[in-house]
Amino acid sequence: MRMSAYFLPTLKENPAEAQVVSHRLMLRAGMLRQSSAGIYSWLPLGLRVLRRIENIVRQEQNAIGCQEVLMPTIQPADLWRESDRYDDYGPEMLRIRDRHDRDMLYGPTNEEQITDIFRGDVRSYKDLPKLLYHIQWKFRDEIRPRFGVMRGREFLMKDAYSFDLDGDSARRSYNKMFVSYLRTYARLGLQAIPMRADTGPIGGDMSHEFIILADTGESEVACHKALIEVDWANREIDFEGDLQPIIDEFTSKYAATDEERDPAAEAALGDDLLVARGIEVGHIFYFGTKYSKPMGAVVTGPDGEEITVEMGSYGIGVSRLVAAIIEASHDDAGIVWPESVAPFKVGLINLKTDDGACAAACDDLYGKLTGAGVEVLYDDRDLRAGGKFADMDLIGLPWQVIVGPRGLKEGRVELKNRRTGDRQEVALDEVFGRLTA
Repeated sequence: MRMSAYFLPTLKENPAEAQVVSHRLMLRAGMLRQSSAGIYSWLPLGLRVLRRIENIVRQEQNAIGCQEVLMPTIQPADLWRESDRYDDYGPEMLRIRDRHDRDMLYGPTNEEQITDIFRGDVRSYKDLPKLLYHIQWKFRDEIRPRFGVMRGREFLMKDAYSFDLDGDSARRSYNKMFVSYLRTYARLGLQAIPMRADTGPIGGDMSHEFIILADTGESEVACHKALIEVDWANREIDFEGDLQPIIDEFTSKYAATDEERDPAAEAALGDDLLVARGIEVGHIFYFGTKYSKPMGAVVTGPDGEEITVEMGSYGIGVSRLVAAIIEASHDDAGIVWPESVAPFKVGLINLKTDDGACAAACDDLYGKLTGAGVEVLYDDRDLRAGGKFADMDLIGLPWQVIVGPRGLKEGRVELKNRRTGDRQEVALDEVFGRLTA
């Protein structure tokens, strides 16, 4: 993509309304613009990152046999009355009435909707277990939306739901999701720590939040220091095997959100205790028959008797992850994207667009890289070098190739690693190989 044609409205100054780093940088980098309080339009650069995160989440859900569906944003209130949550949920739920005077709502979550789908078509224990998920926009009318997409009113979420015959099989589904989440965050370039958590309005008797550590985190969390040293990036997992040892590897070590902290346990850890700020990026729940019982989600068991299915739900805040990654990965110059979610892999900077040799070299390299499947943002604007460098650092692409007339006379260009800041003079004919290896 050529920047001269790309819609990328960057800002030089920090917007006054932005209180946290991610909100400031997302606005300055031209990733989004506010539509109304807590509701945002995603611009091309931001949408590319959002889709990359969404695709990684989708791939990891598919890898454990979770099947994708797509449920509506607008749900009938009668489903929520069946579960007794319609009146209990609170003012965060946006309640509406259609032209036929029927009570409807903009879904803040989908336990009732998915249970209705399940009960309509699954009849036998032989059809279990079932894991279903979707990636859909949600709405919760936060009383004080703030921090950009970190705590907005409209947000993109992956929510999954498990249906099992009994508690033991429900635990296996829970464990699958637990481990899948660890792999997902590792692929996103994040170190996520599972922590005991309150079940909140979802309900249930077992729950974990997945927290990443960041100085600007929403709340204080505490954990054993060993939990931040586990590397999941290249770990092989047999999802059809016994995952309990992996769960025990984490849950045997102390980790708790603010509401669940244990002063005595923390005192016993001594120097092994880590207290920090954290950002929630996922939440999983096992709630048994909380929804299936009142809504009549039953299957016929081996002996012909009806069995109420056991359920769990599993959420990942996809749009929130964009902000969370920035909070965990930035510097004074701007965003530093992990390569797996970067909107483009390479920023190609032409320092002198009216120089024929520079233009020819950039055009040739741009064509070769894009032809090889490398996504390139080519800064071909007639702009001073300082402005180009500032914009490229701000948007945080993993690699920069800087082409100027002086180096080009010697057949060389500059290759910069955005994360480390390392700069190397590289032969022009070697750059392609370096960026496609």
